[in-house]
Amino acid sequence: MSFWTMVGQLAYAFINTFLIFLLTLIGSQPLGMLVYFCKKSRFLPLRLLTEIYISIMRGTPLILQIMVIYYVPSLVFHFTFPGNWRFYAVIVAFIVNYAAYFAEIYRGGIESIEIGQYEAAQVLGYTKLQTFIKIILPQMIKRTLPSVTNEVITLVKDTSLASAIGTIEMFTKAKQIAVSPRSPGMLTFLAAAVFYYVFNVIVAFVMKRIEKALNYYQ
Repeated sequence: MSFWTMVGQLAYAFINTFLIFLLTLIGSQPLGMLVYFCKKSRFLPLRLLTEIYISIMRGTPLILQIMVIYYVPSLVFHFTFPGNWRFYAVIVAFIVNYAAYFAEIYRGGIESIEIGQYEAAQVLGYTKLQTFIKIILPQMIKRTLPSVTNEVITLVKDTSLASAIGTIEMFTKAKQIAVSPRSPGMLTFLAAAVFYYVFNVIVAFVMKRIEKALNYYQ
């Protein structure tokens, strides 16, 4: 196998890596906000369930969560999902895992906002929803952006964990190429590392630009 053929196969497999990354961000960030609101709920059972969920998601390895979501339905309930369940299981596992982390990041950002801002909004006649959307949310986004950026960069590298259940993403493809006859060997993993690094550099650049664009909230 030539070097460029190998690079082409890795680039094609990178599509799934990017999809895992993108779908996780799209799903986990709003879910993380919902989890935060559930944790702050006055309904005690909901608050306790949310705290248990966050504790489990943060206290167990993501690779184990992927395997549980993929295998448990068939092994325990004897139910088989139609379609490409391997890929869907990865997406579900990533979303519920990262939502727990984002919920805690949002909590830290929201609770860091001074109580006087809530009181000022009440004096101005803002409803709780208006206060959150117009005053609290913009400041929370600005304050939590560095932590969110760290999680997003970690997500780029975590996509390789999808290989645990045989989902064909870039790292899985790299392993397949490396053990195939006439493969470039370790050069395959070096090429995959370059893909991950370049992707992370792009993500970090985009997040930095977003952070600069929000500087007016200081």
